[in-house]
This record gives sequence, structure tokens and C-alpha cells, in this order.
Amino acid sequence: MTATTDTAPVVPSFDDAEGSGRKLAIICSKGNLDMAYPGLILANAAVGEGVETHLFFTFWGFDVITRKTMGDLKFSFVGNTAMHPPGHSAMGIHHMLGALPGATAAATSMLKKQIAELDVPDVPEFLEILSASGVHMWACRMSADMNHVTEEDLFEGVEGIISASDFIEITEGAQLLFI
Repeated sequence: MTATTDTAPVVPSFDDAEGSGRKLAIICSKGNLDMAYPGLILANAAVGEGVETHLFFTFWGFDVITRKTMGDLKFSFVGNTAMHPPGHSAMGIHHMLGALPGATAAATSMLKKQIAELDVPDVPEFLEILSASGVHMWACRMSADMNHVTEEDLFEGVEGIISASDFIEITEGAQLLFI
């Protein structure tokens, strides 16, 4: 019995024949240094490809867009089950070391150095670049109310403090990523 199978890869088509435009909505819910970059990098890649891009900052993601905290985000080994110090395969030791005084500062400094070596801008500069590139940035109303944050407290590129329902309406039809 002979079977014929088509082994050609299936590649999705992103052609926009109707002229409706592609949209990407990224929900940024974490405010530590290592979790700020995935959303920013993905937004940068999307807008660079001509995709209408929206970032929605909620809960601890507010630290990324709050003027008081955006330039001083931290990174810690503690609680990061996938993390291991570069060059070390000993799993678990970083959790013990992470509890030592100064460990978070050292880990943050190490990560910032690695990011800078790749010519990736720091968070405040990255936000400026994204804003200037046309990325839409929104702050979550509930998170703002919980944290007593106003628009004056936020990075100037944030277009507004809106409800989750408003964000869903604005990004209708968008591909959604939750970080």
C-alpha cells in the first residue's frame, strides 16, 4: 500500500487583502526587570513589521510605566524556578544565594550589563522609542485605583487609564499575548 503525504510546511498567510490591518495586544502584568523586556521587545518587533500594537499594563506591570519605578526595576533569582546563574548548572543553589543581602542588587546589575551589551535600551528609553514608533500604551483602571496612581504618575507615552473592557474594545480582532 502506497500512501502519499504532503510534507511541505504549513506557513500561515498574513497578507492583508481586505486592508483591515493586523493588530497585536500585549498585556504586561509583571514589573520585574526580566519580565519587562519580553513585552517591550515583542511590541518593538510588531510595530517594526507594521502591526498596530497595543500594550496594556496591569497589576505589577504598572512599575514598568510609573515614573517613580520604571528606571529602577529589579531582578531576583529567588522564586524564579527556571533561573540559574550564567555558567552554573547547579539547580537550586541560586535560591539560597538569592536570599543573601545584596543578591538582588548584584543580579539586577548583572542582567542590566548583559542587556546593555546587546545594545538594548534601558526601560525608560525603550518606552520612549516605542511611543515615538506609534505603539499604543494603556494603563489598567483597576490597577491604577488599587495603587492610587494617576496619569501624572505615569510615563507620558501612556495614552490613558482605561478599563479592561475598554482595552478589549480597542483591540478587537487583535492577536493577544499575556506576559
